[in-house]
Amino acid sequence: MALKNRKSCMLFTEPPQQIIVAAHAVLARDSVNSEARLVSSLLSQRRLPLEPWTDQEIKSFLLNISSWDTNNFRGNIGVGEREGRYASNLVYERNFGLMHGIGRSGDIAAVQPKAAGSSLILRLTRYLVADAIRLAGIPSLVNDVPKGSPCLLPVATGMAITLVLLAVMKRQRAAHPNVKYVVWSRIDQKSCLKAMQLAGLEVVSVDQKQSDSPAEQGLVTDVEAIREKIRSLGGAESVVAIVGTTSTFAPRSPDDIPALGRIAKEFDIPLVVNNAYGLQCTKCCSLIEETSRASDARVDAVVQSTDKNFLVPIGGSIVIGRSDLVSAVGAGYPGRASMSPILDLFITLLSLGKSGWMAMLKKRRDMFKSFKTKLQQWTAQRGLRVLEVPWNRISLAIDLSSLNLDSGTAATEIGSALFTRRVSGPRVVLCENGPSKNIGSMVFSNYGSHSEDYSAAKSYMTCACAIGCEQQELDEFLVRFDHVLRDLRKKEKSISREQA
Repeated sequence: MALKNRKSCMLFTEPPQQIIVAAHAVLARDSVNSEARLVSSLLSQRRLPLEPWTDQEIKSFLLNISSWDTNNFRGNIGVGEREGRYASNLVYERNFGLMHGIGRSGDIAAVQPKAAGSSLILRLTRYLVADAIRLAGIPSLVNDVPKGSPCLLPVATGMAITLVLLAVMKRQRAAHPNVKYVVWSRIDQKSCLKAMQLAGLEVVSVDQKQSDSPAEQGLVTDVEAIREKIRSLGGAESVVAIVGTTSTFAPRSPDDIPALGRIAKEFDIPLVVNNAYGLQCTKCCSLIEETSRASDARVDAVVQSTDKNFLVPIGGSIVIGRSDLVSAVGAGYPGRASMSPILDLFITLLSLGKSGWMAMLKKRRDMFKSFKTKLQQWTAQRGLRVLEVPWNRISLAIDLSSLNLDSGTAATEIGSALFTRRVSGPRVVLCENGPSKNIGSMVFSNYGSHSEDYSAAKSYMTCACAIGCEQQELDEFLVRFDHVLRDLRKKEKSISREQA
């Protein structure tokens, strides 16, 4: 067993003036008091600090707080099977000695007796996340931190949706024992579908429809088809929940969450929203907030990713919504949980502060607007176009129809050519004669296009201007994509000459 190698981080309230020069001691005391005021403000206000903390301030705080956990008590004797032990100093230091995790077997949000420090960080992180979400534009769903919303889960978005649906299903079956369906506004992304299937529900998919506006090429929620599908299934007697999505790949638009909320209210069925990376988008947040505040609508739970919104490693999610339901989600988590995703989020939020978080949101919004304009000009010069999807303000779709990608192989070539040039993220989709995909017991035609019969383009490629993206990345993407297009067109000409 490796030995502990903790740096002393004791905060002297009064530096030892009898040992060092008094004037120097006063300066040292002022520095210590300055750091203490930061901590005091954090504990009393429980909001994002106005300005970012320095790395040293964060480290100092974490090392002090970790001493509250029993595995770091001087002289502590652990005789249980789980005592915060470790075999590697590197692992211990990476986690600041916070080895006990969070929660108890009965509730992930409960205080862990062996880990007062870890429990404090969890509670503080929930407050900071609530403030960040409030600033992003969904204040009405994060007003009950101690009891329920938000709940932080050490699982990614898909698994979080499963946990939410399990909690919803348990409640619905208490009143309607035969409920088994979830009505889902289709999005061709596997995680959400697998999450619903893992919860043991029968998924009823409703395709998107093309926008009625002739100037737009976006896919939008087929509200009436969803209403009719719920009615035909028997309403609340059979349907566990409606699941909608905000953040999504173009040309799909965010679902019409207010309309889905009204349907949910009409049939007395919970509405669950997959807001995976929607916190960075004003439009996504406003759709949820509008629904939450409407007297004729309801929204029960909203799930978002920590990594896609806050730039931390994958493995965490945030659930907000009705406090009683969100609390039930936390209580349904089996056992204690990993501290790592919460610690990453806590450090990041202190590193950003309110000013950094707001600046990051604004930077992404401004960059999306400028990049969309530039991309429209760039594609027009090359015989392509950007599909007009006004509600989607994260993802963009480039119509590739003029390239005549009549096979999956040709589409794959574009994706692989970009990846070879170290461009990650784009998705090439065939809308005519596209691939079929089996997911569980369900089969989807033209998978990737969110619809059986999207006709605004034969094929397209998506790219995103997501939070954390830099302007130089977007500029270089166009340079490298241009090389791919040139190579592709040279190949087409060569084939044409051979056939002639």
